[in-house]
Amino acid sequence: MGGDHGPEVTVPAALTALQREPDLDLILVGREREVRAQLNALGSPAPERVRLVDATQIVGMDELPVQVLRRKKDSSMRVAINLVKNGSANACISAGNTGALMATARFVLKTLPGIDRPAIVSAMPSLRGHIHMLDLGANVDSPPELLLQFAVMGSILVKYVENKPNPSVGLLNIGVEDIKGNDIVKRAAELMRQSSLNYKGFVEGDAIYTGDVDVIVCDGFDGNVALKTSEGLAQMITHFMREEYRRNLLTRLAGVISLPVMKSLRKRVDHRRYNGATLVGLRRTVIKSHGSADVLAFRQAILEAVTEVKNNVPKHISEELTGMMKAADK
Repeated sequence: MGGDHGPEVTVPAALTALQREPDLDLILVGREREVRAQLNALGSPAPERVRLVDATQIVGMDELPVQVLRRKKDSSMRVAINLVKNGSANACISAGNTGALMATARFVLKTLPGIDRPAIVSAMPSLRGHIHMLDLGANVDSPPELLLQFAVMGSILVKYVENKPNPSVGLLNIGVEDIKGNDIVKRAAELMRQSSLNYKGFVEGDAIYTGDVDVIVCDGFDGNVALKTSEGLAQMITHFMREEYRRNLLTRLAGVISLPVMKSLRKRVDHRRYNGATLVGLRRTVIKSHGSADVLAFRQAILEAVTEVKNNVPKHISEELTGMMKAADK
């Protein structure tokens, strides 16, 4: 029910995800009358592999997380996360209030042993395909020990989702030299060098796009700014190119000739195709979609949840964290 569009986007996205994943079953949680109205409008009043669960409350995008925890126990967000906790569902996907989703998921599902706070991680396009970056907004103030935890979780996620045995990790900084940065990133770098991570050192912002490492670690403030900047840049370039191609008859003709190239470029930089950020560090899978997501973007968030469930990401993070803690105690 959350996000900018609610069931008008989430319901059709769910139906298209079912077409892509033949072994997927979905539980649509929300005000049943509104959800069913959308299904009827789409000509699928009772689709197979879909179950509806009623929830009477909706979490507003501007509500404080603590208020949501206290007053919105029958919200679609809370009911969906409860379904994950009791085993009725393997994952929760929401386009709703990020702070409320994080607080509710952490309260209901709990964090994995050895993890102080969950982080938000997502793939971002780069010259070499894509990189994964975290934290993207869950923790605006992150001490060095927390940055190390982010690095470990991001590395394990990429290892199993991308099938990369030893993912490379970089720490976002204002320069690659050891003397650069504040005390927090310098201390975090020391901790990462002492760990078993494939740590490559400091990276600057351009590494997000060059793809020099598999995982980029930063605090949630810097990560969220970088994420939104990247998405805005892609939208601006697409808008400018569309304007230039429409400038006159000659540019329109050039646009027709280069249309296949433009479509391919737009697809490669389309942030919607990377929608679906993981609340990594929880005991179960929770995926956060952009609130402004359209049908394509929200479908991608659902498919991201499918991938992580199939690869059992929380279990692998838990097992590898336990192994690392035991090795550190020896």
